Amino acid sequence: MSEIVLASGSPWRAKLLRDAGLSVSTEVAEIDERAVDAPLREANLPPEDIALILAETKATDVSARHPGAIVIGADQVLDFDGEVFFKPETIEQARVNLLALRGQPHHLRSAIVCVRDGQPVWRHVSSATLTMRDFSPEFLGHYLARIGEDALKSVGSYQIEGEGIQLFEKVEGDHFTIIGLPLLPLLAFLREEGVIET
Repeated sequence: MSEIVLASGSPWRAKLLRDAGLSVSTEVAEIDERAVDAPLREANLPPEDIALILAETKATDVSARHPGAIVIGADQVLDFDGEVFFKPETIEQARVNLLALRGQPHHLRSAIVCVRDGQPVWRHVSSATLTMRDFSPEFLGHYLARIGEDALKSVGSYQIEGEGIQLFEKVEGDHFTIIGLPLLPLLAFLREEGVIET
């Protein structure tokens, strides 16, 4: 069976795959994500396309160092009324983003692209809709003080699998999509390819 490599440094994505029984190694792509996504945003591409291109770029980069392997690239984009949010660079930017999302619904677009020998062999995008509650600015300040730099690790400045769940009023969609790795379609693809047992 083919080697499986996750082109990501995300401990959450790696844990999802390993918890599902997959033997997977991880390697972070050697790309500048902001340099890749800047022209995509300027071109006003749909959020789904941006997520797919970023996922494919990561997987293609790592694939060059793993001949014959199935390399999984994943990316997630937050779509708020057509505005695309990426991981914040500062706590203040996280605060501004969360205040903008307060009391409103937004969409997470989670993309996966599998690459073998530099060629994409499968693409998928899943979406989830999340509605934040109308929390107080004081709550937000205390929340950001508690989670610190973790606010910079996700596109929405929250990690819903932890304390970030307190920011929400309603969540609609697949849990794995929200975490950033639509697992069920990926497993189906890997079975079809004979990479994992059917």
